Amino acid sequence: MLTRLENKLLLRPADLTPTDERLRIVSAFNPGVIDTDDGVAIVVRVAEAVAERRDGHTALPRWHEGGIVIDWLANDALRPVDPRVVEQRDGRTRLTFTSHLRIVRSGDGLHVDPAAIKAAARFDPALLYEAFGVEDPRITKLDGRYWITHVAVSPHGAATALASTTDFASFERHGVIFPPENKDVVLFPQKVGGRYVAMHRPNPRTHFSPPEIWLAYSDDLMHWGRHTPLTVPGGQWSAGRIGGGCPPVLTERGWLVIYHGNDRTVDSEEAHVGSYFGAAVLLAGDDPSRVIAHSDGPIIAPQTDYEVDGFVPNVVFPTSAVERGGRLLVYYGAADTATAVVVWSVDELMSRMVDC
Repeated sequence: MLTRLENKLLLRPADLTPTDERLRIVSAFNPGVIDTDDGVAIVVRVAEAVAERRDGHTALPRWHEGGIVIDWLANDALRPVDPRVVEQRDGRTRLTFTSHLRIVRSGDGLHVDPAAIKAAARFDPALLYEAFGVEDPRITKLDGRYWITHVAVSPHGAATALASTTDFASFERHGVIFPPENKDVVLFPQKVGGRYVAMHRPNPRTHFSPPEIWLAYSDDLMHWGRHTPLTVPGGQWSAGRIGGGCPPVLTERGWLVIYHGNDRTVDSEEAHVGSYFGAAVLLAGDDPSRVIAHSDGPIIAPQTDYEVDGFVPNVVFPTSAVERGGRLLVYYGAADTATAVVVWSVDELMSRMVDC
């Protein structure tokens, strides 16, 4: 594991106010983070569940016409899958919560003032394909705008949609760019070979192969093609799933990508979600499909109390990286509950990379 030069818990559910009195915040996590002219913008996913309890029933919230609707379903019509998911008798899945995004400002990226939390702008679900929530933003600056990929969850499944902004106060929605089931879409911060590049993670129900990350290319950020699997090293720590974490950082050696893996296999009889880890890979600067080096296994694993205990235990889920004078600030979701940041030495990280 890499040496944690600093490690801070930035945001917890208790720091935020629910959307309305019927809800309680269960998580403030998986942030998209980026440097701006006005400091660091932290776009955090806020997950809310219904506060009320009714015997024999489960409350499932969703967004409809700008507000929250609560569906109360009988427990005998549901099968719990894990803390996040229930399955209905007809096989359809519902989330036990709904998510929206809030934008919190930080001067240095290592501290968050309570006043900034109170003043946070919002990005709420607004469209049909966002009915169950918007999740897990990743941010890249391209062509003078900030582009935000996010998971859009609805009865149609978990798709990836795109939004953009210049000020993190107002947003333009550009619709779905990767249809269900697809998550963990991150954009490269500049074109490669004249085209935009994205990493994405198809989530097939039929597993013909180990979990994979894919690359895609676009001329306009809206239409994506030339889909290609990206072969990255793994192990038992990533046997369950693997996916892009932080938008790539361009270094002298190539594209540095922090990604995640999960160790729960599809044939596991255990009800838990499994543990999540972070690892690193270097991709060729002129050809991101070529892996040139990789970390020898995970570089971060659940360790602190807030990574081990929470809504989903044993999770470190990296989603953003900011480089500062030889140090890398990596933001992540901790135990699907809180937002934290770890600081690493770039030199130490590069020294741990194994050439392919």
